[in-house]
Amino acid sequence: IFEYCSKEVPLWNTISISGYHIREAGSTAAQEIAFTLSNGIAYVQAAIDAGLDVDSFAPRLSFFFNAHNDLFEEVAKYRAARRIWAKSMMLKFHTQTGGSTLTAQQPENNIVRVAIQTLAAVLGGTQSLHTNSKDEALALPTEASVRTALRTQQIVAHESGAADTIDPLAGSYYVESLTNQLEDAAMELINKIDDLGGSPSAIEKGYMQQEIMDASYTYQKEIESGKRIIVGMNKFQVEEPKP
Repeated sequence: IFEYCSKEVPLWNTISISGYHIREAGSTAAQEIAFTLSNGIAYVQAAIDAGLDVDSFAPRLSFFFNAHNDLFEEVAKYRAARRIWAKSMMLKFHTQTGGSTLTAQQPENNIVRVAIQTLAAVLGGTQSLHTNSKDEALALPTEASVRTALRTQQIVAHESGAADTIDPLAGSYYVESLTNQLEDAAMELINKIDDLGGSPSAIEKGYMQQEIMDASYTYQKEIESGKRIIVGMNKFQVEEPKP
């Protein structure tokens, strides 16, 4: 596909290297960066091994990230991912808001969650965006909730001012510090994957799966203990009719 597209449709992004499902499975932000970019490195290496010139295909590799609720961590995540990949090439990426963050309880609250995630993606420099609907924790969304999800994007794009400048949070001590922390954490994981022989080998050995499972388990324990508050689910509940 890389070879064909580089010759026949040179402006086509040939692949979307996805970290979305990694985060949905319970990974941390640093793991999402590391495992996604390690997979990207594996694709590049496989193409080079097949005889392709890296400059003929690599500029058209694209990425696909998740957006979760911690606004500043998510902004820093995109910045750190771009910084790591930029050591070799430009990082284009798509973002989808986090389906696993949506609650069946008080689903209207999901509109607020998606708005925060949308803002994080825009502030972090995403090139394209998918906003989830408020009722996706229950069923396929209604047309009305799909419209609200679309309007969320449009309000951020046209009313918030967030899209009017590149990297609007650059220079913030907190954002720069958090970006550095995530870059360091992701690079530590990438180096471990390299030591295991690269991304395919790390997957075969169960390394990535175990890391995600451990992070997911820790996250769930924090919810069940009340250390991590999920509004409407483990705190601030109300009596609700069964949907």
